Amino acid sequence: MRIGLAQIDTRIGDFAGNRRRIVAAVAEARRQGADLVALPEMVVTGYPPRDLLLDPDFVARAVETTEEIARELTDGAPVILGTVAPSGSATPGHPGLWNAAVLLEEGRVAALVPKRLLPAYDVFHEPRWFVPGGASPPVEIAGRRLGLLVCEDLWDEGYSVHPGADLLASGAEILIAISSSPFRAGVLARRFHHARSQGAPVVFVNAVGANDELIFDGGSFVTDARGEVIASLPRFAEAVEVVDLDLGGPLAPEMGMEEELFAALVLGVRDFAAKNGLARLFLGLSGGVDSALVAAIAAEAVGPGRVTAVAIPSRHTDPRSTASARELAATLGIGFEEIPLEPLHEEARRTLSRLLLEDAGTTDENLQARLRALILTAWVNRRGGLLLNTSNKTEISLGYGTLYGDLAGTLAVIGDLTKPTVYGVARWLAASGHAAIPSFILERPPSAELKPDQVDPFDYPQVAPAVEDVVQGQPGGAEAERWRRALLTSEHKRWQHGIVLKVSEKAFGTGRMMPVTRVG
Repeated sequence: MRIGLAQIDTRIGDFAGNRRRIVAAVAEARRQGADLVALPEMVVTGYPPRDLLLDPDFVARAVETTEEIARELTDGAPVILGTVAPSGSATPGHPGLWNAAVLLEEGRVAALVPKRLLPAYDVFHEPRWFVPGGASPPVEIAGRRLGLLVCEDLWDEGYSVHPGADLLASGAEILIAISSSPFRAGVLARRFHHARSQGAPVVFVNAVGANDELIFDGGSFVTDARGEVIASLPRFAEAVEVVDLDLGGPLAPEMGMEEELFAALVLGVRDFAAKNGLARLFLGLSGGVDSALVAAIAAEAVGPGRVTAVAIPSRHTDPRSTASARELAATLGIGFEEIPLEPLHEEARRTLSRLLLEDAGTTDENLQARLRALILTAWVNRRGGLLLNTSNKTEISLGYGTLYGDLAGTLAVIGDLTKPTVYGVARWLAASGHAAIPSFILERPPSAELKPDQVDPFDYPQVAPAVEDVVQGQPGGAEAERWRRALLTSEHKRWQHGIVLKVSEKAFGTGRMMPVTRVG
């Protein structure tokens, strides 16, 4: 049997555009001789539509578009794809929907298989909109009996229901798992594990692209009955590949951790800009490693001609910082502007002189950070586009940033990378030739440069892992407990933070909903 795996990038609510992408992908798979074509979970609506599912008109359009796709694909190999459908069990405040896989055959929806396991952890809040389906029988296509699973149905460890086992007991020979499984470091090995645990051939078709904080890495694959991966598709790129289940197919090259993270963040920035119609990206380029990495990601994501970096040196800035920023911008080919902070800072100090008597301390430091944000947002307002935030996860965790200052920016590109990981990816970029980051940036002590001879007050190699243990909910030692209070007292800053691109198991965003007002 030849199955077409079509991992495509869709946009939430773009029913006409998603329909075109689906039809084009199916046409390509049929051209390659597929007996069946499989596409990702909720590919019709884009994933995740979240509270758009509370809008009856949105749901009606999803159902209508699914039927239109079926009619348009009347001739040729059948198609399995993900959509939503009313279950008939709506209750007040709950739409009672199914997250479903549908079989399109002969111009109609020939079968509908609702998702049985609804995740309610991290960024997944599916019981808010969906109800679980019951057991469904296998479907027969090209003389083979296929069991249909929807994403979490494959990840059944710890559940009392085992959809894959039930389908195999009902006579299924092959399991088709359609998914929109977000990227996080190490996730591919976990997908392989869950596929192998089924004890049968598995065709895993995953979404690719990014929507807001979530990045989908594709990486669709086929395993045989022994659990061996016999074909796999590229990561972080759209692809349509037909795989002969008896012969296997090409295997995508493996990626190292730093390469994976860079590719994920590039895709996250690229899709956020493209899907929101943002023609230009701006960032503050300080001569530090965080902004250097963000600049490299932005240039790769949208092309250097659409990126502007702004250096804003102050009386406390090491001249080598600005020189390194200029050098990096030239190497990347991005736009570069230098705007001295001093005139604005002096005027602000005069205006606020009564608050800055004697030792102004953090008041004056925060003032500088907010004036820098004023300059950056003025560039965005005047030129149009998006301000990228350059804070790393360790800083965000500890509250080491200024509200309305260096925490400004709609998209926090590296907000889920710890400080040591930032260095790791930056050094990989330099060593691999992707971006020639100046050695001064990689070797200097981290500094906000807001007062004379300032350096960050943390031993990042020791502090960052301990703080990350707290964020991830892992048992931590004395070092973790030392910094737990800093995490708790900075919650209000994260409530006002930009969208953090998720690349770890627990990022700051919709998967971590903590109150600001609390005890302990």
